[in-house]
Amino acid sequence: MSWQTYIDDQLMCEIEGNNKLTSAAILGHDGSVWAQTPNFPKFTPEEIMAIMKDFDEPGSLAPTGLHLGGTKYMVIQGEPGAVVRGKKGQGGVTVKKTTQCLLFGIYDEPMTPGQCNMVVERLGDYLVDQGY
Repeated sequence: MSWQTYIDDQLMCEIEGNNKLTSAAILGHDGSVWAQTPNFPKFTPEEIMAIMKDFDEPGSLAPTGLHLGGTKYMVIQGEPGAVVRGKKGQGGVTVKKTTQCLLFGIYDEPMTPGQCNMVVERLGDYLVDQGY
C-alpha cells in the first residue's frame, strides 16, 4: 500500500455519517513529506522541529503553542512521547509519532476532537505494530 493510500483510505475516511478530517499528512521525522492531502498547510522545518522536540521533551510546546502552516493551536492534553494535540476554535490537530513518521490530522466541526484522535491514533498504532 502506498503512503498516499493511507491518507486517502484511512485518515480521510468518513466517521459517523460524513464527518471527516479537513486535511492530513504523513511526514518523516525530518519533515519530509511521505503523503498529504492537497490542502494540508504549508509548514516550515522549524514547526516540525518544535513538534519533534515536544515528543522528546513533553510540555515544551505548551508555553508557545503548536504551530503548523503559521496557524497557532493551543496544546491540550496528549500522550507524552506519543501524541500531541492542539485546539483552535471549533477545530484542532492531532499528531501521532510512530517509529519512523508523524501522522497529522486536522479537523473542524462537525468532527469532534475524539473522532480525530481515534482516526489518527488508530492508524499510528497500526504503523507502530508494522515497524513504521
